[in-house]
Amino acid sequence: MCGIAGRILNSPGKVGRDLVDLMDAQSHRGADSTGFAVYTEPRSSGYVLRGMGFDKSAIDADVSDFSNLLKDNGSQLLSEPQILTDDNKHYCFRMEISDPDDLPAWVADADDLCHRIEIQSCGRSLEIIKDIGSASDVADKHGVREMIGTHGLGHARLATESSVLPNASHPFWARPFSDVAIVHNGQITDYYTRREKLQRQGYRFLTENDSELIAVWVSDQIKSGLTMDQALKKSITSIDGVFTFMIAGPDSIGFAKDRFAMKPIVVIEQNGSIAAATEEQAVRRVYKQEAEVINHDGPALSGIWMLQQQSKAA
Repeated sequence: MCGIAGRILNSPGKVGRDLVDLMDAQSHRGADSTGFAVYTEPRSSGYVLRGMGFDKSAIDADVSDFSNLLKDNGSQLLSEPQILTDDNKHYCFRMEISDPDDLPAWVADADDLCHRIEIQSCGRSLEIIKDIGSASDVADKHGVREMIGTHGLGHARLATESSVLPNASHPFWARPFSDVAIVHNGQITDYYTRREKLQRQGYRFLTENDSELIAVWVSDQIKSGLTMDQALKKSITSIDGVFTFMIAGPDSIGFAKDRFAMKPIVVIEQNGSIAAATEEQAVRRVYKQEAEVINHDGPALSGIWMLQQQSKAA
């Protein structure tokens, strides 16, 4: 029942606002939580971290221990962390850090603190914002509408198997690969088998959400030598379940649908800009004038939407 969305602009602009519109139109598909993956102007060095801590009474101790861990890995905070709290027990943060000596090794060390403070995205341009509540609730709290960038993903979640916790919501970062995020509608039936295989390869999962697996699986296929297009096509025959997912990187958004085609996706593409969503009425929020809608309602589909050259260079 979850709703997903993707957006690409033909030049940097208010991609956060458009993602909020896309997800606000699909709020009825998932009342538990909402999330956004926004790709802002990429930096030449350093990373932006987004995430949350699970006890706001322990913020000072969490940040202190996290800072020490950064130093142990040759990195440091580049500015004072931005901490956001409300009536919930958890808190959210945004941090800017210098390059660690070894990114995967640092992520592994940082994940040892995940029971206290969890990194939910790491990227030169990627920022994942997710929280409890509707699209409007999350956007108001985190300032998503004001975020400027080139492309991004959105998700409204109805929890079916894993718990209703803000860190179990989408999008998911493909840890430890920087700047890769995923949103997913459906169910992976061989989740635990595939998760165990990836864990034996050294990958770590912080939730019981099957969607987290897809992001890592696709990234691992690319690491092994496949192109994004090849990995997306392989997912259709390799992963068991009913699914439609979108996976974003620094310059593209890819998508794949399983052989049964039970989870819809509709697209409007004009002049290098793209809006995609589970429901047509969502993409109509972005394209208010007359526009042709492409219904990807056939089985076993995959593809990639690339950013235009001016977006890559911006």
